[in-house]
Amino acid sequence: MGENPDKNHYAQLNQGEENEMEIFGYKTQGWRRVLCIAGYIFSCGALLLLFYWKPEWDVWANCIRCSLEEADVFLLRTTDEFQIYSRKTVTWISVSALIKSRSDYPTIAEEDSIFSKAIMKPSLQVKSIQVQKIRYVWNIYAKQFQKVGALEDHHTCSAIHAKFGSGLTCKEQNVRRVVCGPNTIDVPVIPIWKLLIKEVLNPFYVFQLFSVCLWFAEDYMEYAIAIIIMSLLSIFLTVYDLRQQSAKLHRLVESHNNIMVTVCRNKEGFQELESHHLVPGDTLVLKEGKSLLPCDAILISGQCIVNESMLTGESIPVTKTHLPQADNFKPWRMHCAEDYKKHVLFCGTEVIQTKSDDRGVVKAVVLRTGFNTAKGDLVRSILYPKPMNFKLYRDALRFLMCLIAFAAIGMIYAVCVFALNGEEAGEVVKKALDVITIAVPPALPAALTTGIIYTQRRLKKKGIFCISPQRINMCGQLNLICFDKTGTLTEDGLDLWGLLPSERNCFQDIYSFPAKRSLPWGPVFRAMAVCHSLIVWEGKIQGDPLDVKMFEATNWVIDDSSGHQIEGQGSTHATVVRPGPKASSAPVEGVTILHQFPFSSALQRMSVIAQEIGGEQQVFTKGAPEMVAMLCRAETVPPNFESKLLLYTAQGFRVIGLACKSLQSEKQSTDLTREEVESDLTFLGLLIMENRLKRETKPVLEELSAAHIRSVMVTGDNIQTAVTVAKNAGMISPMNRVILVEANKIPGSLSASITWKPLEENKTEDYGSLEDDSQTERRIRLALGSGQYHFAMSGKSYQIVVQHFKHLVPKVRSGLFNWVFARMSPGQKSSLVEEFQKLDYFVGMCGDGANDCGALKVAHAGISLSEQEASVASPFTSRTPSIACVPELIREGRAALITSFCMFKYMALYSTIQYLGVLLLYWQLNSFGNYQFLFQDLAITTVIGVTMSFTGAYPKLVPYRPPSQLISPPLLLSVVLNILFSLSMQIFGFVVVQEQPWYSKTDIHSACLSANNHVENSSSVSSLGLHGMRDAAHGQMDNGYKSYENTTVWLLSTINCLIVALVFSKGKPFRQPVYTNYVFVLVLIGQLGICLFLVFADIDDLYSKMDLVCTPTMWRISMVIMLAVTLAVSFLVEEAVIENRPLWLLLKKTFRYHSKSHYKRLQRVLEQDLAWPPLNETFFSDSVAISVEGNMGGHSNPTFDSNEDAL
Repeated sequence: MGENPDKNHYAQLNQGEENEMEIFGYKTQGWRRVLCIAGYIFSCGALLLLFYWKPEWDVWANCIRCSLEEADVFLLRTTDEFQIYSRKTVTWISVSALIKSRSDYPTIAEEDSIFSKAIMKPSLQVKSIQVQKIRYVWNIYAKQFQKVGALEDHHTCSAIHAKFGSGLTCKEQNVRRVVCGPNTIDVPVIPIWKLLIKEVLNPFYVFQLFSVCLWFAEDYMEYAIAIIIMSLLSIFLTVYDLRQQSAKLHRLVESHNNIMVTVCRNKEGFQELESHHLVPGDTLVLKEGKSLLPCDAILISGQCIVNESMLTGESIPVTKTHLPQADNFKPWRMHCAEDYKKHVLFCGTEVIQTKSDDRGVVKAVVLRTGFNTAKGDLVRSILYPKPMNFKLYRDALRFLMCLIAFAAIGMIYAVCVFALNGEEAGEVVKKALDVITIAVPPALPAALTTGIIYTQRRLKKKGIFCISPQRINMCGQLNLICFDKTGTLTEDGLDLWGLLPSERNCFQDIYSFPAKRSLPWGPVFRAMAVCHSLIVWEGKIQGDPLDVKMFEATNWVIDDSSGHQIEGQGSTHATVVRPGPKASSAPVEGVTILHQFPFSSALQRMSVIAQEIGGEQQVFTKGAPEMVAMLCRAETVPPNFESKLLLYTAQGFRVIGLACKSLQSEKQSTDLTREEVESDLTFLGLLIMENRLKRETKPVLEELSAAHIRSVMVTGDNIQTAVTVAKNAGMISPMNRVILVEANKIPGSLSASITWKPLEENKTEDYGSLEDDSQTERRIRLALGSGQYHFAMSGKSYQIVVQHFKHLVPKVRSGLFNWVFARMSPGQKSSLVEEFQKLDYFVGMCGDGANDCGALKVAHAGISLSEQEASVASPFTSRTPSIACVPELIREGRAALITSFCMFKYMALYSTIQYLGVLLLYWQLNSFGNYQFLFQDLAITTVIGVTMSFTGAYPKLVPYRPPSQLISPPLLLSVVLNILFSLSMQIFGFVVVQEQPWYSKTDIHSACLSANNHVENSSSVSSLGLHGMRDAAHGQMDNGYKSYENTTVWLLSTINCLIVALVFSKGKPFRQPVYTNYVFVLVLIGQLGICLFLVFADIDDLYSKMDLVCTPTMWRISMVIMLAVTLAVSFLVEEAVIENRPLWLLLKKTFRYHSKSHYKRLQRVLEQDLAWPPLNETFFSDSVAISVEGNMGGHSNPTFDSNEDAL
């Protein structure tokens, strides 16, 4: 039974968000419920277990479909490719105790509030469900579920000030508290008993329980006990690991769940309460001194300096300004555009300093509480990670299904053989079920987990930590890596290189750093001294590294006193900068920074209003040079501005534009809008900074390139700087051409244009002119024809392409060339990673964990170079902040993937070898004895399964990847051929032993008649099969298993397990040679020695215990020759055919097989397209834009706004 969306029965939850779900309404039906309970009882709980694994079946069996309004049970289904179901029951929240009469309605909630729309009358109840820690309530007017725990988005700036500025009343607060729930990010440490039950109910352990019960029924005690011990050990290790993770996450969030805060109460003054009582709409009063924020809040008065390192990973104090009282009809977030984060204080961050304005106390309105907050979102992303779609895991299930089908054939065979020979029904059932436990290896999942654990340990030794072990195998498939630039490819710190001042629209002589002479006093000096957001914190100047370097070059100091009297503005909190001891003489005592317009990635600039002590007010602006120049009066910008800018950015320097203007003193600085301040500026010059490549960057990128792993740069920096760094790092060859892709919206229309032009053409001194030299054009075309070209694009162009040129998106991200994406916002980075994944790339993302945290999370393998909390959601974290961890991770991932394949092949062969041996002996109503099974299962397979994974990764990355799926021709051929070799050898031994002259059916000692043979050991064939397959009759010397066929088949199959273990222990090119795995080699030698001892020993007690019989020496030698031939043939086929890469490539070419990967198909199309790439051409869109604003895909860190984006 599936789901067909019906009107009223179906809706979407969190539409357009990362955790989008479909919700279906159901009503419990009494008689269905009774039938299900009866089913649970009669099936001894098996039906209940099935419903536990399949919650949708539970709902379909117990309930009937109905509208969402009537429903008391909801079925949720994720909208991704996995379509995972979950079941939720309605919870009713009563608010009747808080609302005494109708007159209370207006006081407890405004009309357009969800709190008003969710209360059902007259019952005064609220219908709610909780999904992934978020509470949703039923809106009785809109007929849909809505999130509570967040302030509604429709409020305007002025409405927030008016409605919430003086706080909520006690009644309003109480109702909201009951409906929203407590303001806590509650991650309880899960009790061990819960973890144990959840782990034990795993289908794998349920199958093991079935196997163990069957073995106990057959008195196969030893192996059953061994499996129980191994399973318990595995369960306890898993539970311990989960418990540790749960405790770690609990410690991470518990710090701010109970903080004392002060809130404003409407008409009741201030009130102190515990933070878990806060609700959206409450007004917090922020006092002086440090304090942790227990929720997300909008600052409505004053100014704050906040340390957001817990969420962004960057220990840079961030300045927050109050929400403007704009009187318009736009919702506050739309009015502030991307700048809205500058007014929001995020949960989990620390307020370092508060600065009040003329309105008195610093106030903030609670925006989001609990798991709706920025920190709550981060914690939820850890609690509910996105499931992975990896072919290996899908194929593993198919593989097990094939083994079960294989076992079913054996069951039918067993039933037929034993039933026809008159065995008891109970014995026939046991023997038939036993075939399943032989054909499906119970140790397979444990063996696979062991390989991953060893890889995880090796990574840990190399300083790479993993919180998502399943992704290790995925790292073996990575073929595209996105790199952030600053702090990832280049050093974190910047060095001042030079200053290019401008006077009367002409650039002056460059001033180089470090210099013997001091910077002269002037507008440029004042801009460097005041245009920053630095603070003194714990006795040190703290802030953006760029700001710190710029300010330190002036040799001034910050006097961060609390109260400065400023003319006409009363007493206020302001920062004053003064000349330091080493500063050159200045004609002023100091400069006061009156007001800041903090850096905005959308505007790519920051500004301050400053006033010389006793002087006039001035505006200083710094930011992206192109942006600053646009805000300046044209007559102040030098005509050669663009060529000079290109000169430095093309050398890889980071360039910042500076500008200023004088202010009229009619208005107070706090009353001026940003638009008024940042207009008609005077251009002051360019500040040039050097960002050096890390030492490891170039060799790592060269290694990845040699391994045919594509590198893409995704940065917030200037496009020319990014291209130059890419060239210096070796990502782009200096000889190759770079094509700049520029997309622009056409003013006054819905369409857009896209232009393709060589970046090199901009090297001409006259920036505006284009090369038309035919020789240059031919040279470029020649480079393009040979595929030696790369593309560069800005974030703005990328967004326009996604909106207006959807058909070009696959082409601009296909794999024929490397890409440099510049000026990319965090959301665009996440979107780009997802676009690459749509082309079937396996994408890795390496970044510093701050503005990259969204991309790190959505990539197949996100590698964070930061150990801050912000990178908690990243699957991998490197202790050493360099990209050297990337090839290391790929190497280990490839080794882990090959280990998984080897383990699958070995386990498949081991179970098949044992299965074939048992089925052969079933023909004579015989089987292996208990100790024979025990020796194969425990002494051979379990030890091999544990030690085979010790083989380390091969140090060199080869230019191709391991196969990504189990069901691939080489692997299937390898398994099938080895099964045939084993089958042939076992049948050959089984048949030939019966042809030997010494063979006797009735006397199993006829081959070795000697003085020490005892008559009581004789056995007749009639006794065979009188006992159960593994029934140990300890009172008798002979338990009915002994026969020449049993001895031959068991010895051949046991040593055959060692042969396939050796043959399948693949070394180069992805793992080190097998001889480097000393433990495994010693284990194999030891096991082979014991097996050969069993072949050639003639010890009665040992043979009797192992259910073996004596055979002539020549037959023993014959068996060894059979095994040697099998080893030689198996090894030869594996090396000459299965591992022969040129042979498979030739077969692919002969049969014209082409990769089905989307990007490979696209590459083939583009290679045939002579018009691609277009050059010096412009295309226009004729379609309506697709709205992607605000939802560029992926998980983005809501707190982050990187200063890198401006530079």
